[in-house]
This record gives sequence, structure tokens and C-alpha cells, in this order.
Amino acid sequence: MTTNAGPPTPHGKGLRSDSVGLLATVALGLASVAPAYSIAVTLGLVSLTVGELAPAALLLGFVPVLLTAFAFRELNRRMPDCGTTFVWNTRAFGPVTGWLVGGWTLLIATVIVMTTLAQVGAATFLGFLGLDAAAASTFVVTAVAVLLIALVTTVAYRGVQLAAHVQYAMVGLQLLALLAFGVVAFARDGATAPSLGWINPFAFEGLGSFAEAVLLCLFIYWGWDALITFNEETVDSGRTPGRAAVVSTLILVVTYVFTAFAAISFAGTGGVGLGLGNEETAADALGRLAPEVLGDALGRAVALAVSVSAVGALLTGASAVPRTALSMSAHGALPAAFARTHPRFRTPAFGTVFFGIATAVVLVLLTLVSADFLGDAVLSIALLIAFYYGITSLACAWHFRRELRNSSRDLLIKGVLPAAGGLMMLAAFVRSAYDMVDPGYGSTSVGGVGGVFLLGVGSILLGAGVMLLARTRFPRFFRDGRASVAGLSVPENRARRRD
Repeated sequence: MTTNAGPPTPHGKGLRSDSVGLLATVALGLASVAPAYSIAVTLGLVSLTVGELAPAALLLGFVPVLLTAFAFRELNRRMPDCGTTFVWNTRAFGPVTGWLVGGWTLLIATVIVMTTLAQVGAATFLGFLGLDAAAASTFVVTAVAVLLIALVTTVAYRGVQLAAHVQYAMVGLQLLALLAFGVVAFARDGATAPSLGWINPFAFEGLGSFAEAVLLCLFIYWGWDALITFNEETVDSGRTPGRAAVVSTLILVVTYVFTAFAAISFAGTGGVGLGLGNEETAADALGRLAPEVLGDALGRAVALAVSVSAVGALLTGASAVPRTALSMSAHGALPAAFARTHPRFRTPAFGTVFFGIATAVVLVLLTLVSADFLGDAVLSIALLIAFYYGITSLACAWHFRRELRNSSRDLLIKGVLPAAGGLMMLAAFVRSAYDMVDPGYGSTSVGGVGGVFLLGVGSILLGAGVMLLARTRFPRFFRDGRASVAGLSVPENRARRRD
């Protein structure tokens, strides 16, 4: 039976409604992706994998992301809840999938990426200041990174409006820096004319390199969905976040492909000198190329943009992840403390502080395990992204299955495209997980198993174990979670937990 009911009114979780509009939401989405940082640490890795086909990988990696964005848009129109993937997967597939895939996986992926963002932000800022010795010190970088986490946690604690205003300047600096780099790189003597062959989707050699490159590109686009966690605080919560998601992803693909073409035209993909196939360049493509393209002074400005990019994404993550936990708590899936909001700032106060501390602890622990964890963390995050994006896209097709016959638009946008995106994501997840078991995959290994696999799949398995404990603490949610996310208010859920 078809339902034409509009989206439900978001429950009163204590957040400040109508705080941000479309432009601010787009800024939050772009900032959460950290365009300058993402292209700096990923372009070289993609080039190492597929050479001059890096732009093609960026375009192909964008396809499932765009299809996922359509799925998120449609689900948000029907269920505008700050819990996003947690709520949507619970409604579609039940509380187990909702808690593990839409809740835990998203939370742990965000915490891991926040550790890498803090580390990169600290190292690049120290480098910008000319403190090369400090930037090379693991202890100093980690200490500064912890201070950055404390700073963004404080800003996030004070509210989404302040965070959005800070992001305007941060996003503007990043996009201007990438534009300047690209324009000048194309104009430099010796730059190679761009080739359409660089975007040929049929030129990849082997499924393994193709899957690895596309998975890396998932990381480079990931983060735009964080803007949807602010849906209960945006103007027109049922429409604005979905529109912002599509707009932000389109801006990203244009920016990334333009930058990739410029970098390859200027430096090539060889393994010597400045080539993107050189491991030193691959570790930080913009950091190596920007001074050569723009000169030392403007090259330092690009380094500043990368640092600002990382801090901006760190700020959005620090603001978004507590809202997911807030929704989970409001629906009876996490302790009630996560549902506490600040009476003045109207932010999830406890959750913001909790995840700030958790990020700092994870950063220190991963650094103690290996000072070179950044590359493996990036790859493991991509694995988690493919997992929860894929399941959520399928949740869209399943949730709207009874409406797919209403019109060709419903069939395509609510069914075919999300399902296709979900299957692509899960295919990349399975193939890449298989490859990541190899201890030679990435830069670390434990007991003959690749560190990337342990961080990625291990995080999911750890979540399954934590979920078994959660079932004993929150039996009502795991018994009838669909009813919880279908419309019970916060007070009703708290009353249920007291019963």
C-alpha cells in the first residue's frame, strides 16, 4: 500500500531548530570532507595504484557516492532525524543493522578520521610556521593534535551556528588555494597537455587496482553526509540537507578532477623527482608540488589551506558525531547521558565532550602502536565508508519498495539508483577486504594480517561484540527498535527505559 504522508516533524531533542540555511549547510558539508587535505593525502596514493588514470578513478569513485547522495536525500525527506543512517537502517532492516551499521560503524569511522585530521592539521600547521623539527617530532605533533581536538570540541560545544560561520572562511581558503594551484600548474613551462585518456574508464588493468583506487576515492569524497546530521537544526529540515548533499558532492568532483589533471600535467606519474608515483610525493602531493608550482610564499599558503582543511573537517566531525549519538540515545540505543543538551547552546553537551576525549585517546593509542598509521587509517576508513554507505543505499530501495510503481521518477531515484550505488559500494568492500588481509597491504601488520584489515574489518567485528553487550543494556530497543524510530518522543523513550 502506498503512503503519501509527508516527513515527520523532528522530535524535540533539545537542538536549536532553523539555525542554518542551505549555504551554511553546504559549507558544513564541504568542510567535513576537507577538500585540500583529502586531495593532498589521497591523489598520490591513487596515482601509485593506477598512474595517469587517477582522474578516471576520481570520476568512477564519484558515481556510487552520487547514487548514495540520492539515497540519503530521499531518506532524509521521509525521516529527517539527526540520527540519519542509524534511524534509516533501523526502519528498513531492524535494530541490529541500525545499531551496528548505521550507528557504530559511522561513529567509529568518524573517530578514526578525526585522529588523522588532527595529526595532519598539527603537522602541516607546524610546517607552515617553519618549525620543521617540531613537525618531524611524533611527540610534538601528537601534543599539538590533542590541543586542536580540544579547540574544536570547545567550538562544537558552543553550537552549530558558530561552527558554520567558522567554516565559511575555511572552505573559501581551500577552494581558492586549489584553484590557484591548478591554474598555475597548467600554465607552467613543461606542463603536459591534459589527455582525455586520463578519464577512460575502460583502461584499468585488473580488478584489484581498480577496486583499490575507487575505494581510496570513497575516502576523498566521504564526509558530505555529516551535513545531514544537522537536519533538525536547518531551515526546511526535510529538503535543505538533501539538496546540500547533492550540491556539495558536485562541487567536490569538479574540484578534485581539476586538481588531479593539473597535478598530473605538471608532475606526471613517474616514480622519480616530483612525479606522483614517487612515494615521497604520494604521501603529500600538494605539500611537495605547491612550492614548485607557486613558489615558496604561495606554496606555504597551500600548506596553510591543507592545515585549515583538516581542522575544518575535524570541527564538523566534532559537531556531527555527538548528534548521531544523541539520536541513538533518544531512541533508547545508548545511555541517556548522550541525550543531554546544553540549556543555553542547545548542543549535545555530554556527547561532544565524550567524543572529543575519545578521539584524543584513540590518537595517542594509534600513535603508540605505529607513528606511520595515517596511510593505513585512511584505507581502513574507506572500507568502513563502503560498508555503511552500501547498506544505507540498499535501505533506501527497501524502505520505498512499495512506492516504486508510483512513477518512473520514484522507480529511478528511490529504487534503481540507490540499489545500484549500494551494490557498487558493497562490491568494493568485499574485494578490498579480501586484498587487505595481505600483511603487505599498507604499512603495518600484526600477526601476519594487514593492519588496514585489522583497523577496518576489526572495527566492525569489535562493534558486533559491543552490540551484544548493548543488547543486554537496552533490550527494548533491540526488541522493537522500528517502533522507537518510527515516532516515539524522547520522554517516551526515557519512560520506556525506566520501566
